[in-house]
Amino acid sequence: MSAGRSVDRREVQVPLQQVAPSLVLPLSVAPPITPPPSRPANPWPPSDSSQGVTAGFLPLHGGFTDHFVESPEEKYLCESCRLVLCQPRQTECGHRFCQSCIADILSRPNPVCPADMEPLFSNKIFRDVCCHREIMTLKVHCRSENKGCQEQMSLQQIPEHLNVCPFFEVPCPLGKCKERMMRKEIPDHLSWKCKHREAACDFCMTKMPLTDLQKHQETVCPAFPVSCPNLCSFSSLPRRELASHQHECPKAQVSCPYHRYGCSYKGLNQDVRQHETTSAAEHLKMMRVNNVSLESKVDEVKGELMDKCKVLPVLSTRLCEVENQNNELREKSRHMEQKVASMQKLMSSHSEKLLEVELDLRSLTLLREELDKLRLSLDNVRSRLNTVEQGGRSGSGTLTLASLETQQHRHGDMLSVHDIRLADMDLRFQVLETASYNGTLIWKIRDYKRRKQEAVAAKTLSLYSQPFYTGYFGYKMCARVYLNGDGMGKGTHLSLFFVVMRGEYDALLPWPFKQKVTLMLMDQGASRKHLGDAFKPDPNSSSFRRPAAEMNIASGCPLFVSQSVLESGSYIKDDTIFIKVTVDTSDLPDP
Repeated sequence: MSAGRSVDRREVQVPLQQVAPSLVLPLSVAPPITPPPSRPANPWPPSDSSQGVTAGFLPLHGGFTDHFVESPEEKYLCESCRLVLCQPRQTECGHRFCQSCIADILSRPNPVCPADMEPLFSNKIFRDVCCHREIMTLKVHCRSENKGCQEQMSLQQIPEHLNVCPFFEVPCPLGKCKERMMRKEIPDHLSWKCKHREAACDFCMTKMPLTDLQKHQETVCPAFPVSCPNLCSFSSLPRRELASHQHECPKAQVSCPYHRYGCSYKGLNQDVRQHETTSAAEHLKMMRVNNVSLESKVDEVKGELMDKCKVLPVLSTRLCEVENQNNELREKSRHMEQKVASMQKLMSSHSEKLLEVELDLRSLTLLREELDKLRLSLDNVRSRLNTVEQGGRSGSGTLTLASLETQQHRHGDMLSVHDIRLADMDLRFQVLETASYNGTLIWKIRDYKRRKQEAVAAKTLSLYSQPFYTGYFGYKMCARVYLNGDGMGKGTHLSLFFVVMRGEYDALLPWPFKQKVTLMLMDQGASRKHLGDAFKPDPNSSSFRRPAAEMNIASGCPLFVSQSVLESGSYIKDDTIFIKVTVDTSDLPDP
């Protein structure tokens, strides 16, 4: 493929449509072309990809205007523009049109075929693929024929040929240059004519665009020869040496080297040297005075340093004390933050529980009011019944008495139901009032002697505590005590057990239960010698799996404390004992 030759006689190929690269390109590389905005390199719109035509090949409107080698047959001509069909469309009446031409006709009101005046309908017009293929094989001259290209090719080969045609007009591959030329002229243009071609500075050999070369030499080139501004015997020297030359130039105006010591003489370099020789004694005197002043300042600085060195140990000690205090305060602050966070969490859970308690209290108040009304109604019925019994002598009186008795029984049943509901609400209120949500249970057992006798008599073998929780959404648990012992401790010891209960949030908690449990009997005396035992749950025990029933099997200490120790110490006061159960919640994740 002929595409022109570069300076070193190597072939240069320039594609038809590519984006221009950076400013400087070697001549041996194919320079891509960027169409200028005022004159687009592609005067044709994108093609119909479904018919396999290259983009940028079709005309904007109408048919092909190329110079065909042989005159096209009539069947290849558009009935509207009379040019060779571009993307041919065939109508229902058998005539062919360019796609853009038929679109113009269809845009008119009541479109008709210009060949036979038959009405046209867009849904009855189709692509003529066969005709399109035949047209693409027709021979044409190159579109750069008027510039000297003698090539002939099929119509569909035009885009491929224009990408390498040496006579095709393209813009300069350098972005800033606006000139256009034939592709074969690009090497000469880049080598000699382009104002933006790459050039090397004759002095420092730095490469740059030719338009920047003069400014570079006049302002920043380090090797460019410049004259001394003091008009000395050096008429020309490189720009990089000008600064050092100023220190040696005999005609440069300089200050005396001893100006820092107080000498105010200024003059030419050669005069300054003579001044140094003649004024040596004065310079020495200035240096002596300056030296005395420096020595006095050094003594003052030494005194200040000595004073500060004396204070330094005290400051160091004080600094250590302040650091220790700071560390203590940080530790206290950290503990306080943890306590505040736990308190906030506890307050949040208690506030929600308090709301439930208030709702229960309201319902309880309503029940009590209703109960009072029922009792008042029952008293009225009883008074009416007594009146009827005293004065009832007739059959109607007997009938009234029967109905009143029925009404009394009904009210009595309702009263019993309300009594049961009231007792249940009282029990729920007591449970909510004493419930704990931090993993700690304080269980107060009153009437110890009576309850102990009931246990000995096998009336009430064990007692359950109120439920307590590891958190508002945590495990639900309780304690179980055998005052007369259980199993190995029966009759000799108090047996204490821990029970995992079924809670509302078990689905969100990890199972089996693995938290450490501490059981404790509280000493109510001054010595506070509490008795306690702790255990880590066995993950294989069914007592610590997720409860399927209301509560799991109790697990704990059958020989928790002997009866003699319990009743001889200060563990029982006012016929009451206190039992404490603590569950470790430090490593318990939030549900």
